[in-house]
Amino acid sequence: QVQLVESGGGLVQPGGSLRLSCAASGSILSMDSSVWYRQAPGSQRELVAGILSSGATDYADFVKGRFTISRDNAQNTVYLQMNNLKPEDTAVYSCSLVYTDYAKRKGYSGGQGIQVTVTS
Repeated sequence: QVQLVESGGGLVQPGGSLRLSCAASGSILSMDSSVWYRQAPGSQRELVAGILSSGATDYADFVKGRFTISRDNAQNTVYLQMNNLKPEDTAVYSCSLVYTDYAKRKGYSGGQGIQVTVTS
């Protein structure tokens, strides 16, 4: 079993920054791909950014140039640096991870989510 815990959310003013962390723990040998999602009240969940084991990244158009996804394989942690935040970025952000466990099996885990609120 691999658990994900998100941290770093909170309240920020428009134009501000936050860095979200998604830490994996448990029987994880290595991280494969990871995705950050978000869901605002009354809206569907949407993909924000993804990163592959190669380090290749991709972003939704609405965050390009403002958000950066990165990973620390030694710490089994994925980050989402969010700059120039806008009120429309307000949502619950959650991470997901495809991983390889100690038995060399592929697995998938999702986090509980963390609130990000952008308001003046």
